Amino acid sequence: MDDPSVEWDKNRYDDITSRLLPFLKQNGFKQNDIKFMPASGLTGANLKVPLDPKVCDWYSGIPFLSYLDELPSFKDKNPDKPFRLSIIEKYKDMGTIVLGKVISGECTKNQTLTIMPNKTTVQVTEILIDDMESDVAESGDNVKLKLRNIEEEDISPGFVLCSSNNICKIADRFLAKVQLIELRNIIAPGFSCIMHVHSAVVEVSFEELVGLMDKKTGKRMVDKQGKTIKPRCAKEKEVVFAKLQLSSPLCIESFDQFPN
Repeated sequence: MDDPSVEWDKNRYDDITSRLLPFLKQNGFKQNDIKFMPASGLTGANLKVPLDPKVCDWYSGIPFLSYLDELPSFKDKNPDKPFRLSIIEKYKDMGTIVLGKVISGECTKNQTLTIMPNKTTVQVTEILIDDMESDVAESGDNVKLKLRNIEEEDISPGFVLCSSNNICKIADRFLAKVQLIELRNIIAPGFSCIMHVHSAVVEVSFEELVGLMDKKTGKRMVDKQGKTIKPRCAKEKEVVFAKLQLSSPLCIESFDQFPN
């Protein structure tokens, strides 16, 4: 907004928001949950300190960081849920260290866990949150864990650290609901692409298109006889149900059990 060609102009702000709003609504966001605010990442204007009325006289809202501070916590601190930590990085430093974000549940120091998909039992000997030692890691925490009984070379990004009594699923084929936001061509069985799941990156191909979603009802489209319509192909802005084939087995959970 501070660009010399804009100079905090209200018309430019309205133009940007009018273009973004339909795109966000198309992707499932509700208008009441969307907040727009003018800011400058280069100068820091309206990020921490409110805008000077002399600079922008039409915006009187709070700055970005204050808005974030007022948001409700999205942490699910239910310790009874199975522990899941998606491993982003690993290295060796007086032991094997893994970095990642706790997706659900909690773990404590000296707890025994299982790394999937290689099903290796490990022990947590140290927990670091923001490089400070802690006795527990909860859902939402970005942590470093020092592990015993495994070598650094036996771990890869995309592996998942789980509760030993409730390990995550492994799949090389699964059914997915895919929203085609921006697509130059059509998608048909045999189409290949790269998929990002938590911290894993894997090649995937569309094996079969099994249905289209009716955006009004959120359910699969059916014909006059009540049978599911199986499309031959799918195009931009459609939501398709498809069977996907992975190039290698992957730690993955069903949306019903882990919607976040």
